[in-house]
Amino acid sequence: MNKKTILIIIVIALLFLSVVAAGFVVMWNKLASLSPMTDEQPSEASAEIVEEKTAIGPLYPLKTFIVNLADPGGKRYLRVTMELELSTDKAIDEINKRLPQIRDAILMILPTRTIEDVQSVQGKEAIRKEIMEKINELLTAGAVINIYFTEFVVQ
Repeated sequence: MNKKTILIIIVIALLFLSVVAAGFVVMWNKLASLSPMTDEQPSEASAEIVEEKTAIGPLYPLKTFIVNLADPGGKRYLRVTMELELSTDKAIDEINKRLPQIRDAILMILPTRTIEDVQSVQGKEAIRKEIMEKINELLTAGAVINIYFTEFVVQ
């Protein structure tokens, strides 16, 4: 190669690098404008909304449930551990008194499910909703406002 060819290659490489650098700078500025970083404090209204979303009621842990699923052959089982989120602290005392009834209600619901029911998110939501409704029928002081599955194993 002669000197003229090498010089042309170097100039083309420098032009290419400058175009890439300019593209990087433009992209950086666009991304920076999408998420402005300000030191403003959130307003009181937004702070209350965040607090409401993160506030959680009293939790009541239930012992693990192991049930056979309603599948042909009956070889599949479900192991579930859950915690009940309650509306008030008064509901804890009532749950302690009615724990056998609550466990019975849950044990009457879970074995009626098939493998297809428990593998989908919609199926798990349906189980959660049905259990909450059944438990809330039993309670007079407070209510279950959510159920958190802390273990959900299908085998």
